[in-house]
Amino acid sequence: MGNFGFSIAQTRSIKLSAANLEKVKRLQEIVPSYKRCIGCGGCTATCSARQFTDFNIRKTHCYFRRGQFDKLEKELQKCMLCGKCTLVCPRGVNLRSLIINMRQILTNTNEIIG
Repeated sequence: MGNFGFSIAQTRSIKLSAANLEKVKRLQEIVPSYKRCIGCGGCTATCSARQFTDFNIRKTHCYFRRGQFDKLEKELQKCMLCGKCTLVCPRGVNLRSLIINMRQILTNTNEIIG
């Protein structure tokens, strides 16, 4: 077969049935408003950290919900916890508490902040 100057990338399918979603369930118990997120992106649009880094709250939520925890801990450290995202959320998701508790769940800390 000839070389056409490009290669076909691997599929990016996600097998949710194989993902361990215990951490997601735990986060939903601690911060029930997390279930109300519709992924509108308002939080990402107003994020102060976004001006200085490539932090994307919306992407972080998506990775957490899918159980893709591998690079998430480093990503969450970019958040400055200013709370702007919580103020603009149309669904009333407590994003500040969400980020704090995501960090703690990922580091297996027993102290949970409500």
